[in-house]
Formats: sequence, structure tokens, C-alpha cells
Amino acid sequence: MRVALYARVSSSRQVQTQTIEQQLERLQNTANERGHHVDADHIFRDDGLSGARLNRPGLDRLRDRVTQHDVDLVL
Repeated sequence: MRVALYARVSSSRQVQTQTIEQQLERLQNTANERGHHVDADHIFRDDGLSGARLNRPGLDRLRDRVTQHDVDLVL
């Protein structure tokens, strides 16, 4: 199964208190616990971008990979 990870924080305050790295570490642990391997090119992130915006670079790249049927599961 091809697994992708997506992490985002929306504000500078969140960037300071909850890092993308912490989110990705938790997501990677979840993938590992479920027996999934995550390739480095299947990790997507958006720093300091509001969730209200649908146009986010990391999310756009993830959507492209899903559209190309290159991802089976997103965490």
C-alpha cells in the first residue's frame, strides 16, 4: 500500500507550539504501527497556511499524486 503523510500548521503561533516535525513523527509512528512504509517523496507539508485556503502547495502536490493513483492511503 502506498501511504502519504500530510501535515499543516496554520499560524505562526501554531508553528511555535506544535511543529510540523511533531505531526509528521506521530503520523509516521501511526503508519509504522499499521505496518506501512512511507517513501520520503510521499510526505507533504504546509507551514503557516490556513486550512480555510484550499490552494496550498503541499496539499496541491498531494492531490496530484492521488489523482495519478500514486497514493492509496493518506494519513
